[in-house]
Amino acid sequence: MELTQVIEQRRSIRKFREDPITDAMIEELLTAARLAPSGSNIQPARFVVVKTPTMKEKLGTCTPYKFITRAPVIFVCCADRASLATRDRRVGELLEIGAFTDVEMDAIDLEAYTAAQMDAFAAREYLSMNAAIAIEQMVLRAVDLGLGSCWIGRFDKEKAREILELDDDTQIVVLLPVGYPAQSPPQRPRLPLERLVLKTV
Repeated sequence: MELTQVIEQRRSIRKFREDPITDAMIEELLTAARLAPSGSNIQPARFVVVKTPTMKEKLGTCTPYKFITRAPVIFVCCADRASLATRDRRVGELLEIGAFTDVEMDAIDLEAYTAAQMDAFAAREYLSMNAAIAIEQMVLRAVDLGLGSCWIGRFDKEKAREILELDDDTQIVVLLPVGYPAQSPPQRPRLPLERLVLKTV
């Protein structure tokens, strides 16, 4: 499928068929996430793959959106807070492979760059943004594979963390139920382009 078709056909799917998703498909989705870009190449996205009915039911108690329990797979999409501490190594890798060659950034002061600190709020936002890029690549790859998904942001993150026994360095971002669509929703209303472009200067 062409990328433009994938983008146009993507919908939030809230009804799923019972057909299972193969392990190969799950790996395809995770690979799409793995290949996503991230700031300083820190690659903070992490995932818990929830397949068992018992664990899906437990996760269902964390959100009012019970339809997630009927998806064959729920990806608990997270960001690794500890990845922020790898910035110096990751930027070093980028320098080593020549990612900044012949651009103004090739004179980057690695020590000063990696010494810059973010406050807790900025760090949380930065990690969430980077994880979101990886998640959306999964979402688009799912469409390409004939699957559907739905971002779920309304859930009790602390309860989900306890259920999944995740450590404090793991920041849960969204729940992503994935499966074969059992519905064909219409295109959602979208603003015209002129509303999106504030100005061209």
